[in-house]
Amino acid sequence: YSSMKQETDWKKREELLFELLEPYRSNDGSYDVLVPSSGGKDSAFQAHLLKYKYKMNPLAITWAPNMFTRAGWLNFNNLSRIGGVDSFLYTPNGKLHKYLTKLAFNNLGHPFQPFIMGQMYFPPKIASQLGINLIFYGENPSEYGNKSSENEVPTKNINYFTTKNHKNIFISGLKISDLEKKFKLSKNDLYPYLPLKRKEIGKKLNVQYLGFYIPWHPQECYYYASQKGGFEVSPERNVGTYSKYASLDDKMDDLHWYTTFIKFGIGRATYDSSQEIRNKEITKEEGLNLVKKYDGEYPARFEKEIFEYLTISQDDYGDISKLFEKNKMDRNYFNSLCDQFRSPHIWYKENNKWKIRK
Repeated sequence: YSSMKQETDWKKREELLFELLEPYRSNDGSYDVLVPSSGGKDSAFQAHLLKYKYKMNPLAITWAPNMFTRAGWLNFNNLSRIGGVDSFLYTPNGKLHKYLTKLAFNNLGHPFQPFIMGQMYFPPKIASQLGINLIFYGENPSEYGNKSSENEVPTKNINYFTTKNHKNIFISGLKISDLEKKFKLSKNDLYPYLPLKRKEIGKKLNVQYLGFYIPWHPQECYYYASQKGGFEVSPERNVGTYSKYASLDDKMDDLHWYTTFIKFGIGRATYDSSQEIRNKEITKEEGLNLVKKYDGEYPARFEKEIFEYLTISQDDYGDISKLFEKNKMDRNYFNSLCDQFRSPHIWYKENNKWKIRK
């Protein structure tokens, strides 16, 4: 994919972008493009660029993090107050979201799953409700090592955010029917986490990747967002990697990358360094050294807040709290849960310490 980017005629691609945008351009002040936004550098870059270079009228939509970091909250606000882009923050039922996050961690070793589902499914719903027929995401997943063939078309596959029906949808490792019956949740409770049904979406909605039309470069996105939108980096290096400007919005990010390492044997430094090697910003040797130094780092900086978030007390949740093996999260219980998701083809134990197979 890196080679394909170097051989791409980006001038021609930008001409295609102008052609795409023209029929959607609003002339009455209404929003004409929706930008799913975390408040991070990439979404700040694309929203600002669409408004001020390509003269669109974007609305940035944010599904709230589990727990905003200081930098995340600052950057979310700076996109509007300094960057001049209209934005909308949707905060789901916090009590329910916390509960689903706990279930996802216990059942899947994936505490970020409810957040990712909400973040994925919410923008098309809002676009449909507001009559906005164009959505722009930033980079294609090919930037992170997915199949390069996915970037041969500029559109996001409709299967990512729609379904024929909800019967086979799982949230936090459980069927919708089980969540409704066992945990007394209603369809209204779960609606924000569910994809649109295909018959609801209509043929007009067009979901695109901006990275198909312009060369995508994470550091350049950071420089642009910093200069134009007041984007600020984390005050400290992000846990599990060497960078300070990516995935810094949510305190739960650290746990997400740690559990990724537990389940797959690769962590945040692997993802970051691999992309920078492909972009020829660092050498393979430098990348390997960074991975050895930072991959799998324990998320200590927000440990207290994370454990409190993953504690489901009887005072707050009543008898439902008893459905968990242990409703209070501490370091020992956390480690025991993580160990359940260590695949034996990746991990082995020696002298009471976990090691990755080579």
